[in-house]
Amino acid sequence: MDPIASYEELKQRITQAYPGMSKQLQRIARYVLERPEELALGTVAAVAEANEVQPSAMIRFANAVGYGGFSEMQQVFRGHLVERSASYRDRIAAMRKQQGNGARAPGGVLHQLAAESMAELGQLDDSVHEADLQSAVALIAGAPRCHVLAQKRAFPVAGYLAYALSQLELRTHLLDGAGGMLREGLQAMAPGDVLIVASFRNYSPEVLAAAQQAHAAGIAVVAITDGPLSPLKAASRVCFELADDSSKPFRSLVAPLCLAQALVVSTGHLLAEQAGTAAPRARKRPASAPRKGRA
Repeated sequence: MDPIASYEELKQRITQAYPGMSKQLQRIARYVLERPEELALGTVAAVAEANEVQPSAMIRFANAVGYGGFSEMQQVFRGHLVERSASYRDRIAAMRKQQGNGARAPGGVLHQLAAESMAELGQLDDSVHEADLQSAVALIAGAPRCHVLAQKRAFPVAGYLAYALSQLELRTHLLDGAGGMLREGLQAMAPGDVLIVASFRNYSPEVLAAAQQAHAAGIAVVAITDGPLSPLKAASRVCFELADDSSKPFRSLVAPLCLAQALVVSTGHLLAEQAGTAAPRARKRPASAPRKGRA
């Protein structure tokens, strides 16, 4: 097995090899994909301690995915960290080196983003299952209250869901953490409620913690995230795994927002059906008492 220089290709190789790994190596696989920054910056001893394994297990994991040692694999994660930590100006500067003048013009930028978005929507239709949609819609429509949480790049998804679900006259609470009140907002969740979360690599620690807290309290979690190894999956009643190419300098929100809109519209249909079913039948008029004959 040849070593891989691309983080995205390495991620795919780990995902493919994951089912056949030992439980110890699977634990390491989840760690390296969920916390790539810590793998990139930590020593083999520190990473091993975080996984509660011996350093030799980290070397065996590196061997299992095609590398001669831990340091060789770590270089891929360090390169990925450098790419992701670049500012928007740095990312645009890198794009300018690769593109011609036509692609830099506003029309060229729009054309490129539109093409990427159409491809993303094509993948969305393949990655979302009807059973998951039905389960999520049933949870949202039947919940006394819906709580919605997302941060950073994913925040627009939460903002839209909170607005649109409230337009369906559902009690919806946007957990935006304003004023440092996120913890208090989470404490307002009660059994029967639903928490809808959205987070993508690099995952927001606050969103992960909220999903785990809700799951532990028996509150259903609906997650919009990426990939089968997303840390949100374990805490979710329903988990939508959308393709999210982290190698792109600017990742799109077209697919998550389209999914969010589908959830809202489908919830509206279900509420309308329930209202029609529950409509009271016209009551029959009581039969009039027979008139008494004249004496």
